[in-house]
Amino acid sequence: MNRKRAFDPVVDANTRLLILGSLPGDASLRAGQYYGHPQNAFWRLIGGVTGRDLAALPYEDRLTALKAAGVGLWDVIASAERPGSLDAAIRAPEAADLRGLVLTLPALRAVAFNGSKAAKLGRAILADRPDGVALIDLPSSSPAHARPFADKAAAWAALASYAA
Repeated sequence: MNRKRAFDPVVDANTRLLILGSLPGDASLRAGQYYGHPQNAFWRLIGGVTGRDLAALPYEDRLTALKAAGVGLWDVIASAERPGSLDAAIRAPEAADLRGLVLTLPALRAVAFNGSKAAKLGRAILADRPDGVALIDLPSSSPAHARPFADKAAAWAALASYAA
């Protein structure tokens, strides 16, 4: 089985909020884009947080808008074996260097985990994070996580105080 690899982080020195997924799914890997599955609610959810319709923008403009809002993206798993896209199928994960990344982000105030797999692994990695950096668990934006969009959006709204 081939190992699937995470994308590079999307961050800069102004990142105040870092959102971490588990590992890109097959549709995202094929598209070469974070949250590239058309049914994934991520862009709608984070658009509600930033106050912009990010889903309507071309991908590169979405990333630019996130950075302008102080929001960064990455994954807790650098690589893993996984048939398909479900987090439950992840095997032999190699952790991303979250500690190293967090130390390069002077404005960071919160790390949010997109889904329970990201939260479980990410919280363990970031147990000794810098003081003042909050950890926030979010319901997954994945279509595999069956929960009404309004419920997800209400939980994700907690991120608004960290985004510009």
